[in-house]
Amino acid sequence: VSSRNVEELVQLLKKEILKTQSESQGSSEETNKYRQLLVGTLHSICLKYPDVMASSNLMATLFELLTNADDETTAILVIVFTREYIQKNLNQKNLIVSRILDVFPTIRNVKVHRGLIWVLGEFCDEDETQILEAMAIIRAAIGDIPIVEAELKKLENGVDGEDSSTAPVAERQQNAAPNAAKLVTADGSYATQSALSVNTKSVDKSANVPPLRNHLLNGEFFIGTALANCLVKLALRYRQVVGAGKQTNSFLAQSMLILTSILHLGKSKLITQTINDDDFERIALCLMILTQISAPNGVNPEVEALVNTMFLSEMRSSLESMLTSSKSEAEEAKHAVKSRPNKCVESDDHLVFSQLMSKNSETIENQFDVSLSQAIAGNVGPTATTNLGQKSSVNVSDLLSSSKLSKVTQLTGFSDPVYAECYVNVNQYDICLDVLVVNQSSDTLQNCTLEFTTLGDLKLVEKPQPLVLAPHDFANIKASVKVASTENGIIFGNIVYDISGAGSDRNVVVLNDIHIDIMDYIIPATCNDSQFRQMWAEFEWENKVTVNTGLTDLQDYLNHLIQSTNMKCLTPQKALSGDCGFLAANLYAKSIFGEDALANVSIEKASSEAPVSGHIRIRAKSQGMALSLGDKVNASQKAAKPA
Repeated sequence: VSSRNVEELVQLLKKEILKTQSESQGSSEETNKYRQLLVGTLHSICLKYPDVMASSNLMATLFELLTNADDETTAILVIVFTREYIQKNLNQKNLIVSRILDVFPTIRNVKVHRGLIWVLGEFCDEDETQILEAMAIIRAAIGDIPIVEAELKKLENGVDGEDSSTAPVAERQQNAAPNAAKLVTADGSYATQSALSVNTKSVDKSANVPPLRNHLLNGEFFIGTALANCLVKLALRYRQVVGAGKQTNSFLAQSMLILTSILHLGKSKLITQTINDDDFERIALCLMILTQISAPNGVNPEVEALVNTMFLSEMRSSLESMLTSSKSEAEEAKHAVKSRPNKCVESDDHLVFSQLMSKNSETIENQFDVSLSQAIAGNVGPTATTNLGQKSSVNVSDLLSSSKLSKVTQLTGFSDPVYAECYVNVNQYDICLDVLVVNQSSDTLQNCTLEFTTLGDLKLVEKPQPLVLAPHDFANIKASVKVASTENGIIFGNIVYDISGAGSDRNVVVLNDIHIDIMDYIIPATCNDSQFRQMWAEFEWENKVTVNTGLTDLQDYLNHLIQSTNMKCLTPQKALSGDCGFLAANLYAKSIFGEDALANVSIEKASSEAPVSGHIRIRAKSQGMALSLGDKVNASQKAAKPA
């Protein structure tokens, strides 16, 4: 994208958005995902070329997506886009706020309303007319206040069919009775009739209720906290523009009436779900601030300065800090990808197909390529030195865990007649088991066969061939196992052999179980907040793990969990920094099979010396993924030791 073709590209994307709104081809889920990709692309383009937003009339097309009740995710993406664009292009603030005021009454989604209310409270800050218009829009979206008294009056009068007992009896009987008239066709037979009685006067109750009022009546009081913050910001800015006087007092009184009406509704029996304590305290705090501003003896200068700093300055600074941290994280991720060492493959290098190799050439490998790849990957010995002859500061335990020795599993005991150990070589979709079998007896073992059975979503591709072992001889036997999904698997079996010259039955040596680690298939991944919330709502399998560890530091436990589960922490580091008694973070990873794994960490500690406690909620689309990841978390907790 360049300044020469950005106009044409934006027009093309704009046409695609309009096409997704008018076409009925494909499933709605596919259309929504395509629309979200279009909005994300426009987001990136407009942040790089901000002038294209006004010149292409893109704002009207984007704000039409806010009214689509079937695609909440796209609407939230538009709000995030609008919030960041206004913050970085304050010269177009008034134009965008005017568009928001125009589209606000047509929206019915509570999350979209909550985001727009935040934008109105944050960026309606200069024009007196715009502040009054925002107040009028909010007031119209709430309806008659006080809400409780108005709703009780409606119930008493039977408005909108809410109390059908006050309707005339004849009218109710006429609406309830099916049509008794018999329709006869020309040939004398009865025509088909429906026995379903339809009341033509019954309408959707929420259609005639103002949107914000409908949210509050449905128990969505979290939007009340956003509305309370918005009203405080509007009141403070209106007082700065107009000054203390009758107009400001009227504005403050109207704001306080709205908040008291919401609090009264939250504690009334008019709704089934009452307001929770957090929302009640937040709205009550905003109400107290409005009361302090409208004090008859004047506002305390210290209180006024504190409130202005908290609501008008620090919240804007928090937005700027969040946008800056997101940009820096994206740049760090891009730099990490560029700085990652890549193995260069020449165009004339040989391609090795292991499935097509003969049995005799299976063990043949290019020692130079193996040593070179190990040197590039850092799998060197503990006595490795740098190119300057100085000793490397690599941890020996880390070298051991990254070497092949960490993948060796002992299958039999040293006192068994046949000793066996297995090297588990995990490729993306298959597992190669390289088993070393040693005849520790002085007899010749005939028909020595390695028998494997799998448990889980594993499948044995080929059965190992029997062989003959001379006394104190050894051999390598290879077996391939196919992997179909990301879950913990177990491979178990035995070694069966005959002794030359003995007339007894076949001898059996039972092998230890080979556990396939789920971490071999999980890689860290990243996604934005809206994608995480959408997947969290869609995934049906959840595994709740209780934190049981000896670690006493919250950050140390989170780092240990991230390292053990191979997941990526999506919560910014700034949100996790600081000394606090609790911590919440979101983790995300993806398997090589395309399966997503989500985790929400919620931990705390009662005192400075107390161990970390809390819960970890894991969600995945498949049950095996959720259970296997939970088992890994439990195992890592037992292995964690305080420093």
